[in-house]
Amino acid sequence: MRWTRNIRAAALVAVAALGLTACGGGGSDSGQPATQSKGGAPIVVASFNFTDSQILAEIYAGALEAKGYPVTRKLNLGSRELIYPSLKSGELQFLPEYQGAAITTGFGKDAVKTADGEHQQLADLFAPDGIALLNYAAAEDKNTYIIKADLAKANGITSISDLKKLPKVVMAGPPECESRLPCYKGFTDVYKLTNTSFQTVQEAGPRVQQLNSGAATVIPVDSVSALVGDPQYVALKDDLQIVPTENVVPAVNKKVLDERGTDFAAVVNAVSAKLTTDGMRELNKRVDSDGDPAADVAKDWLTQQGLA
Repeated sequence: MRWTRNIRAAALVAVAALGLTACGGGGSDSGQPATQSKGGAPIVVASFNFTDSQILAEIYAGALEAKGYPVTRKLNLGSRELIYPSLKSGELQFLPEYQGAAITTGFGKDAVKTADGEHQQLADLFAPDGIALLNYAAAEDKNTYIIKADLAKANGITSISDLKKLPKVVMAGPPECESRLPCYKGFTDVYKLTNTSFQTVQEAGPRVQQLNSGAATVIPVDSVSALVGDPQYVALKDDLQIVPTENVVPAVNKKVLDERGTDFAAVVNAVSAKLTTDGMRELNKRVDSDGDPAADVAKDWLTQQGLA
């Protein structure tokens, strides 16, 4: 989802990971419909190559397995450019998506400003490729912009617009951020900031180092990052709304939905109903800061929520 993450998925890794020709749909070889069935070929669950996406894929996969559905995981695959062709072909069948980014990055469209509106918009965009959406979650993972708390306090900065109070603003971000409206391009074209410059820093860790050293003024992070809410930093209000809502939503091959029936959809929707941004921030912290495997973090969450 994110251009705030490392998207340098090597082509050979992606090709190996996407070698899914043997993975069919949710039905069986007999040609008989598998409505309400928990047998048949495994459901292929995919993720992007960043922590939040991997945790979500593990959560949804684990919930399905707990109810008896066979699942194959294809995780850490890369960006939408790599995943979407296989999702549309049916080789990948289940992807936890982010509504706004899917619309703007996946389809190159301007996203509407509400979660309900985005859900319908994205459903319409996916429909011709045989992909349907289930319920979206309250949880979001979207670009958030942080500066150091002492700089914010000294200059009365609480929003992106307030950056005009500074004589010079340097944003450090991945290369694609520079040309994308929900990132640096929004600072120049929507906020009309004339005191800004952009510095390419691919990895998230070095971007934080640049911010801490003062070499950068502002950096993009994900809203589920542990840095959001850290007293060392201030998350700036996006007062002109360059970043769309980014509610988590399962994108599922429609053939799988039709064959698996309403019980399958109910299992997935029960997970989405319990996902929150604060909760995902804690799960991301366990993986990124504490070093816990995403699979273990997902399993713990499912148990705590009574879903496994």
